Amino acid sequence: MIDKTRETALKILYKIEKETAYSNLAIKQALETNKNLDSRDISFLSELVYGVTTWKLTIDEIIKKYSKIKIKKISPWIMNTLRLGIYQIIWLDRVPKSAAVNESVNLAKRYGHAISSNFVNAILRKVTENDYEELKNIKDQEERLSKMYSMPEWLVKKLIEERQDINIVENICQELNKRPKLTVRRNNLKLDKEEFENELSKNEINFKNSEINSDFYIIEGNRNIEQLEPFKKGYLTVQDISAGLSAFYLEPKKGETILDACSAPGGKTTYLAELMENMGKIEAWDIHEHRTKLVAENAKRLGITIIDTKEKDATIYYEENYQKFDKILLDVPCLGIGVIKRKPDIKWQKNQEKIKEITKTQEQILETCSKYLKPGGTLIYSTCSILKEENQEIIKKFLEKNKDFKIEEISNEKKFTKNLQMLEILPNENQDGFFICKLKRV
Repeated sequence: MIDKTRETALKILYKIEKETAYSNLAIKQALETNKNLDSRDISFLSELVYGVTTWKLTIDEIIKKYSKIKIKKISPWIMNTLRLGIYQIIWLDRVPKSAAVNESVNLAKRYGHAISSNFVNAILRKVTENDYEELKNIKDQEERLSKMYSMPEWLVKKLIEERQDINIVENICQELNKRPKLTVRRNNLKLDKEEFENELSKNEINFKNSEINSDFYIIEGNRNIEQLEPFKKGYLTVQDISAGLSAFYLEPKKGETILDACSAPGGKTTYLAELMENMGKIEAWDIHEHRTKLVAENAKRLGITIIDTKEKDATIYYEENYQKFDKILLDVPCLGIGVIKRKPDIKWQKNQEKIKEITKTQEQILETCSKYLKPGGTLIYSTCSILKEENQEIIKKFLEKNKDFKIEEISNEKKFTKNLQMLEILPNENQDGFFICKLKRV
């Protein structure tokens, strides 16, 4: 009998590969058609899909080691069956190796043929008896980090060029492969700190308050927060702490007029509104109508009324907005290298050629939207990337052309020990990788 969860994971992995689908969306669609999966099944399904997607390059190196057939000639169904089996054998201690092998053989019988199942059985038996330690001994550092940590070589090379320190790059690779923590932000418009924590406890949600920003909580365990009452009632928003800091460091005040030019799906926009105590005005732009609707839906759920969504392209100059805003948040489109642990697909769907394209857009957005800032106003430029080409170099070019702007130090004694310019957060246990720079129009 075929294990339903593993079969669903196989179908999702096949879809990701053949249709270039994103893992999170593919899982969501699969769950809509598999209503009979319980919470443990869903957790295991997510673990399998994200795990295989994260470690795909390393897993394929292991398959190459034991397979006499070239990878390109192995059918996608059998290839993904092997990946599922190897991921369970090496990375999931709680799954008995025999179960990983047997269930993979069953899948191979259904999605291949007798020869395929024998092939899968032979490869996985070899994997159970061996390891992949030899990858640690590869002399070329780029190749070693790429194969050890399942990172595309172009990205490893780029990080080494920028960081000039192999130990820092290795640590980044390690952190980007860890499963992300779930963090939520308290909606201060509806509940104070004590009331919120009581609400979490009442719903049997284990939590820990963030030491970086007290509005945020790290949720223990794998909970589907969006199905629980505190979410539905608008008491909280799912958001990474690093992402929230870009809104926090803009220091929005009651009564101000603020622009969030790249707002969807609205996590930072709604945090701005909460910090403003829902008094003032926020214009929330996005290029696509369906994405501005997401911002409006989030605002409604949270009880926020000061956000005005508009379908606008942040790269295009609108004369009517000249020096209109007190403050501006530009969380610009980026390669997303800092959030790979949440979206492992990024590793395989982005490449070196995308950098020039994305940095051009980033420069256009910053150059254009800076014109909308009032003299004396502040602007936050942020990305969820850790590539200097998307961050520090963009700011440097902008300041060379715009002498009426200067970097303003980010000062917050509760969170950091000193004032910071161009805050760079490398991925760590509790946070995504992120970049934040605060600019002032003088």
